[in-house]
Formats: sequence, C-alpha cells, structure tokens
Amino acid sequence: MKVIVAGAGRLGTQIAEVLGGARNQVTLVDQDDDRVAALQGNVPAVLRIGDACEPAVLEDAGAHAADLVVAATGEDEDNLVVSLLAKRQFKVPRVIARVNDEENAWLFTHHWGVDAAVPAAAPLVSLIEEATSASDTVALLRLSKAGVNVIETTIGAHSQAAGHALAEVAVPPGLVVATVVRAGEPLAPTPELELREGDEVLVVSHSATEDEVHAIFQ
Repeated sequence: MKVIVAGAGRLGTQIAEVLGGARNQVTLVDQDDDRVAALQGNVPAVLRIGDACEPAVLEDAGAHAADLVVAATGEDEDNLVVSLLAKRQFKVPRVIARVNDEENAWLFTHHWGVDAAVPAAAPLVSLIEEATSASDTVALLRLSKAGVNVIETTIGAHSQAAGHALAEVAVPPGLVVATVVRAGEPLAPTPELELREGDEVLVVSHSATEDEVHAIFQ
C-alpha cells in the first residue's frame, strides 16, 4: 500500500513507523526542515520537506498513486485542506484526518474529503488501511492519544510462542500484533498464523514495555 502522511509530529511519525514497519510504501511530509532532518534514517519512510496543503507538494509525494492519505498536522485548517485536495484533486481512495479542536469536528465530513475523522481530545483512534500486494485488506490499528510504542521482537529458539498460533499467545490488553515478517516477507497477523523460530514480530502498544513484549515472544 502507498501511504502519504502529512505532518511529522508525534502522531504522524508513529503512523509512519507502523505502516512502514509493515512493509508499506510511506511518504512523510512536513514543512519543518529541522524536524525532517531529525527523522532522517529513524523512520521507515521517504521524507519530504514541504507544505502538504500545496497541490504540487502532494503530487511530488505521490498523491496520484496513493492508496491512503493521513492528515495528521496540528492545525485543523491544514488537515481539512490536505483532505480535500487528496480526495477531490488526486482521487485518493481513503483519507483520514486528525481533529485537533473538537469544536471543528462537524467540518470533518465527506464534504471536505474526510473518510474517517480522528478526535484528539478522546482516546486517539486511527483507521489505517493495511494492504497486501494481492488484495486490499483493511485492518484497524488503534493508536492512543497518550502515545504508542512500536516494538520489534524476534521469536527465539526457546520461545514459548514458537509453534503456537497467534490466538494461543497470551498478550496483555492494548497490545496489537501489526505484522509478522518471515524470511523477509510480511504475513497477515491472523489468529491461526503459527509462529516459528526466527519470525520477526512488530507489535503496537500504548502500555506494554519492550521487556514485556520480549518476554512474551522471545
């Protein structure tokens, strides 16, 4: 899936980490030169400097071929403009926009090109499309307003999870397996997927620590 994320703040960066880690093609756009420079090499995404409210910037980021645009800036007016351009000018199939001020929530509708609005005042929920090369699979990844940890771990030789289906692995509430990478190929994290030694597991959590995740899977 080809994704454009407008806004390289905390939310935008986390979305880029999750989707890029799941082997999607992600482009992260921000007009802050210093912020973009700080992220170089630290997120699995192509970084672009520019104002995503400008059609030329979105076009340069690949909007004509994008499957998903996430407007995640800290300004509602910017997120609305990005959404409208993505949907009306570039015909992007799925557009998600962050609502920073709840008083503006009524504006975030299909009239502005928004398919799903993400409230900032409530627990932050992002609807993120996840697709394989063969189909347009839609998954829900829940990102907490308080912050999300994106953690990678590997199934070890002595892991209690090895040889068991994902549904059989006890994980704490708030932890979501985003993808399993086996021999360099991402696999859909279905309940019946059997974990094997050497599998790389990417998890998303707003509460579990790295040590807790490693203890579950390693």
